[in-house]
Amino acid sequence: MSKIKPSKGAPYARILGVGGYRPTRVVPNEVILEKIDSSDEWIRSRSGIETRHWAGPEETVAAMSVEASGKALADAGVDASRIGAVVVSTVSHFSQTPAIATEIADRLGTDKAAAFDISAGCAGFGYGLTLAKGMVVEGSAEYVLVIGVERLSDLTDLEDRATAFLFGDGAGAVVVGPSKEPAIGPTVWGSEGDKAETIKQTVPWDRFLPHLRLRSGGGTPTGDVSELPLDSEGNVKFPAITQEGQAVFRWAVFEMAKVAQQALDAAGISPDDLDVFIPHQANVRIIDSMVKTLKLPDHVTVARDIRTTGNTSAASIPLAMERLLATGDAKSGDTALVIGFGAGLVYAATVVTLP
Repeated sequence: MSKIKPSKGAPYARILGVGGYRPTRVVPNEVILEKIDSSDEWIRSRSGIETRHWAGPEETVAAMSVEASGKALADAGVDASRIGAVVVSTVSHFSQTPAIATEIADRLGTDKAAAFDISAGCAGFGYGLTLAKGMVVEGSAEYVLVIGVERLSDLTDLEDRATAFLFGDGAGAVVVGPSKEPAIGPTVWGSEGDKAETIKQTVPWDRFLPHLRLRSGGGTPTGDVSELPLDSEGNVKFPAITQEGQAVFRWAVFEMAKVAQQALDAAGISPDDLDVFIPHQANVRIIDSMVKTLKLPDHVTVARDIRTTGNTSAASIPLAMERLLATGDAKSGDTALVIGFGAGLVYAATVVTLP
């Protein structure tokens, strides 16, 4: 017989509050067109994006996260000192260590909360939500703060016609806590690493080491500097996110609709039972195709926050959720299907009750 005491957590978990932060600078398509051969009409028709938000120098990953988290805590009516864990999903925090979650936990005033980052791209919020649910039910934390935050403008190649218009910045956060009834369904998640090349960073960080050594005049180059990407003036470019648009589109439309249906089935929910659909805000055409494939009824509210926010990766679902609730397009207690998918390729889908 085991000598280990069983854990004692809540019977179920739920999202108790949501908050978002969008940088103050609004960037219209006309700004993007300064460096690519395209048009406003083409960008809108291909992606649905009209504007996006780009962070200024003071709107760091940590600063945006603190703002969004403060709103989520207030919405939930939970003091930061009661947060037992802070989970941050991001691909745009550029310090390898420590995790940005530790700084955020401290700035919020938590009582030495567990804090860690995850890297799951656009599915990161779903991954974080699943971890938070497990912590609350298992009993290792009474309340968990889940944050999706990105400064993707730092990872955007403004000369890349395929991606320059896609990305935006922002932070979204939710507080997950105990519930007396099921309010976060089973998660359907996974990865398809054989498709990893379809969305990736253009150049690994270590590829820059020879270039940096040459510039500093120290050491011996250990690689071919000519392999680094160059801008139109011949200068070495900072790494950016690149993707094979058509391959990603086909995968998202056909495969993610199946995953979304699996999440509905796992929760015992039919499309008719849904009130809201909040997919990752990657592309309006992907969203519309998924709605059609899933045969969602007309009464289901569909998040299309991408029009004015762009693709904010891990932040897109909580930002879209926050906006739907703020505008009254969704209401507390609504049943929502959420699904994130992106680089990896990774995905996560579940059904939740809105806070």
